[in-house]
Amino acid sequence: MKNRNSLTLAAVAVMGLTLASCSSSKTAATTAPAADSAPATTAAPAAEPAVKGVGIDVANIDTSVSPCDDFFHYSSGNWLKKDQIPASETGWGSFNELIDRNTAVMHDILNDVANQATTAAKGSNTQKVGDYYASAMDSMAIEKAGITPLKPELARIDAIKDLKGLQTALARQQMLSTGSVLNMGVGQDEKNSTQYAVQFRQGGLGLPDRDYYLKDDARSKAIRAAYVTYITNTFKLMGESEATAAKEAAAIMRIETRLAKASKTRVELRDPYANYNKMTVAELQKQFPNLGIPTLLAQTNLGAAKEVIVGQPAFLKEANAMLKTEPLNDWKTYMRWHLVSSVAGALPKAYSDEQFRYSQVLSGVKQQQPRWKRMLRSTDNALGEAFGQVYVDKAFPPEAKAKALELVNNLKAAFAEHIQQSDWMSAATKAEALKKLNAFTVKIGYPDKWKDYSALTITRDSYLKNFLNSRIWASNDEANKLGKPIDRGEWGMTPPTVNAYYNPPMNEIVFPAGILHPPFFDPKADDAVNYGAIGVVIGHEMTHGFDDQGRQYDAQGNLRDWWTKEDAAKFTQRADVVGKQFDAFMPLDSLHINGKLTMGENLADLGGLNIAYTAMQKAMAGKPRVNYDGFTPEQRFFLGYAQVWRSQMRPEALRQRILTDPHSPGQYRVIGPLMNMPQFYEAFGCKENSKMMRAAADRAKIW
Repeated sequence: MKNRNSLTLAAVAVMGLTLASCSSSKTAATTAPAADSAPATTAAPAAEPAVKGVGIDVANIDTSVSPCDDFFHYSSGNWLKKDQIPASETGWGSFNELIDRNTAVMHDILNDVANQATTAAKGSNTQKVGDYYASAMDSMAIEKAGITPLKPELARIDAIKDLKGLQTALARQQMLSTGSVLNMGVGQDEKNSTQYAVQFRQGGLGLPDRDYYLKDDARSKAIRAAYVTYITNTFKLMGESEATAAKEAAAIMRIETRLAKASKTRVELRDPYANYNKMTVAELQKQFPNLGIPTLLAQTNLGAAKEVIVGQPAFLKEANAMLKTEPLNDWKTYMRWHLVSSVAGALPKAYSDEQFRYSQVLSGVKQQQPRWKRMLRSTDNALGEAFGQVYVDKAFPPEAKAKALELVNNLKAAFAEHIQQSDWMSAATKAEALKKLNAFTVKIGYPDKWKDYSALTITRDSYLKNFLNSRIWASNDEANKLGKPIDRGEWGMTPPTVNAYYNPPMNEIVFPAGILHPPFFDPKADDAVNYGAIGVVIGHEMTHGFDDQGRQYDAQGNLRDWWTKEDAAKFTQRADVVGKQFDAFMPLDSLHINGKLTMGENLADLGGLNIAYTAMQKAMAGKPRVNYDGFTPEQRFFLGYAQVWRSQMRPEALRQRILTDPHSPGQYRVIGPLMNMPQFYEAFGCKENSKMMRAAADRAKIW
């Protein structure tokens, strides 16, 4: 189980493989600084002829906009004017372009491996990866099989006769990762990071968030209606009559709405202390007897557990009551739905088409992605570290890893300076902060030890069977951790992933090979651009160790308060300034960014920029200054950062992201932190009346 507080650079959408955090809308109403029609006379020095640079796409810059009034549209305005979101995507930007390039490399690999698999040794990674992808692409075989491969699982549900049978079926649903009722798994004990623990968390919803069930605005009602249609049509595909399917959809909505009412909000889920409630198995069984805790644990190979960490006890209390009071047949209907919807992509086309029609209402996407892209993603999820090894060989030279490690070391040194020079932290808290910084584990590119898939059986016979087998394997792989030493070499992302993360209980920063390519990292680019792009990414992940969530974990990854009371109050006061700044941004008409939900990511962006800027200045010290493309190194630093986040998003998807994503849209990730940075004002010669310039008293500064 990935740690619930693992903090990523960006969030990947399930349907469109787009990054919510790097998205904006060209047509969206906004309270961001408006573009100034006057030419940007401060953008480039006039002293010497421009030397052509690498890493900044100068054609994207819109010089009709002042950088001091709206740096997002200045840095990427021409791209925003001409680029359109592909029909199969919910948004588009720098992240997506790099994902597409990585996907092309992965596609070539998978085609080769699929051809090799027929003669490869049975049980080898080549055989498994090749046969998994080949079975996923065999749409004729999938159509011919229908839902027959799913019938054994459906029969388990049909056989439920009583509460005991319901508990056994719920355990099976956990192993199949259907999302029924609750989420359980094995992860680090956040107050004892040297041990694994079984963890229970709220779950059971089919819509993206609890609020989608509870809000009465027109948009929420439309999404609920689309969801009910999706459920109804899926049951009709399974042979139910219109009337029966509609009745079943109503039962599912009633159960999920009741679960939603008992669920914590996304902001409430950001409090690690409130979401840490350790209980013995006996206590848990006494409080929640209808959940059948001993059965749940035994059936998921976790019977040895003596204690469980409960994230949201109030949710379990309601689920416990519901398992007894809601009709048994309705629970069976609910479980059938969660099973079928969770494997829709592995069923005949009619099922995935129904899922896509629902996603169109939810995200605004116009066209379904080609099958090979969807199946490539499925292969990456199931066997990512098997074919990721080939990706690394093809797309990640050793010198890239060495250069990235050099950047990390420079960023750590700069962060240490910022901590030491802080004027609001006491000596005691500074010492603990430096201890934590120096204890960071750094992972770059790919794991030192790859996952062992020997216990996973894959054949070309059935994609659906392979899909289910991979989920059961993942559940067993996780269960096997209980009672063993923490595997500190484990990765939470596969090598081709275009993302990065900080994991608080591991106290680690992780950068997959997939993100260590242009525009984030380019060995041919000047220091200014690389520090503005990948340097800020590195600083962002480091700052997560000291944001409103991450700061609550110590150097060993334990949830422990290592701050003096006074310093904690000063941090909160400074962080609240950032929260209020982002609360004021309105990407869509009447819909503001949630400053509390996005707090950690906004703090990480601001900290990452400040730290990377210092690291860049240190890296350039003593070197000749060159104004590539007519811009100073300082200007190129900020352009490198802004062009990484150039992006646009469909209004429907943008609305969903604002409601559910802890990352602010890309437009505000650019202008939000820069409005707090005097280094930015100085680089572009901004005047006091500039729209990007905040009054000194209103600026946020933490690291």
